[in-house]
Amino acid sequence: MKYFYLLLLFLFLPFPGLSQDHRAEIHCKHWLGGYPYGTPPTNDLIIRDIYALSNNDDTKFADWVAYRLDPEIISGSNKNRNWKADPWLDPTETLEPDPDHGDYKGAYDSIHTDRGHQAPLGSLDGSPFWYEANYLSNITPQKSDLNQGAWVALEEKVREMVNKYKVVYIMTGPLYEREMPPLPFADEPHKVPSGYWKIILVELRNGHIEPLAFIFDQETPRNSSLQNHLCTIDEVELRSNLDFPWELSDYKEKAIEANKNEDWFEINIK
Repeated sequence: MKYFYLLLLFLFLPFPGLSQDHRAEIHCKHWLGGYPYGTPPTNDLIIRDIYALSNNDDTKFADWVAYRLDPEIISGSNKNRNWKADPWLDPTETLEPDPDHGDYKGAYDSIHTDRGHQAPLGSLDGSPFWYEANYLSNITPQKSDLNQGAWVALEEKVREMVNKYKVVYIMTGPLYEREMPPLPFADEPHKVPSGYWKIILVELRNGHIEPLAFIFDQETPRNSSLQNHLCTIDEVELRSNLDFPWELSDYKEKAIEANKNEDWFEINIK
């Protein structure tokens, strides 16, 4: 009988030194302070030369995309949008790009939606792997006014920051806070985002990290000011159910996450 109780203790008592919230240590050039933590265990983690992403089997879109920019990678001029399914994903895990029968057919005419890059082609076309930006795992259905308005305006500001600070880290992803109309001709079950978040981190020479965070609703007007979307990383965490940048010390993480950094915004974005 005593061995039975010992077995119960072995099974149910925590092992010394093991965290109940153990997180995989994934080392990658595309993030500063750790990858976005909190995605479903069924997600596919894909790490490429130009970005890393976590693809959600249920929504068919990435829960987050992370990418590191420097002056060389933003220096290209190739803007060819040759859409392709992600070759590393099973066909049931992503959408199809065929122009006549693909899942995005009729999306613009019906619900005014573009194929919206998460890691933008215009910021990655200096890489020989620029074409991987057009894989549909890096694309989400994004309202045209948002995609062609505030979203692209922020991407342009980020490229200016790259030329100024040399290395900039970006994480971006969707929000699902209300039901949205599906893609009209898609034959894959999917879930269209109701909005998006973006986090920008710059590490200065003294080791200090400057953060910026933004949230955009799908219905963002084309001429919306970027200042209207400035927020804290704390708010992005609350609404996305993800954790950033958790590999930093608790003190540094809390300071970064709570900082709306309006002065930094005024200097670099406005």
